[in-house]
Amino acid sequence: ALRLSYLRAGGHNPAILDQLIHLQMEATVLEKGSTGLHRRMAVPAEPPGAAARGLDTALLAVELENRRLEDKLLALKVRRERRADADSHVAQRHTEELAQLQAEVGMLRYHTGQTGPQLPPAILPPPVAPRLPP
Repeated sequence: ALRLSYLRAGGHNPAILDQLIHLQMEATVLEKGSTGLHRRMAVPAEPPGAAARGLDTALLAVELENRRLEDKLLALKVRRERRADADSHVAQRHTEELAQLQAEVGMLRYHTGQTGPQLPPAILPPPVAPRLPP
């Protein structure tokens, strides 16, 4: 349950996932009454006559390794989906910006076509009145 809640919350750190798997394995072995478990799913040495128990432990180790790999695969899928979502958001934002710029260019062309090219008013000196006769 702890591992699943970690993954659902977006956790994807391989070291943490490995620790969670290891803790789950230890808890399962303790619940079944086994004497120990090595770090990488190794089956502990057992006394003679405990062959069925050894097979159960080996099967448990394989199942836990499968779960660990499934969790790792799930984390990779979640990461890929997040990356794809981020990429689609960026593409959507660029598309919206492009549409806005195209609309502005269209409006500028429309206004230019309506009024024709406008030159700034000429700056002339003030009119001079004719001189009065003497």
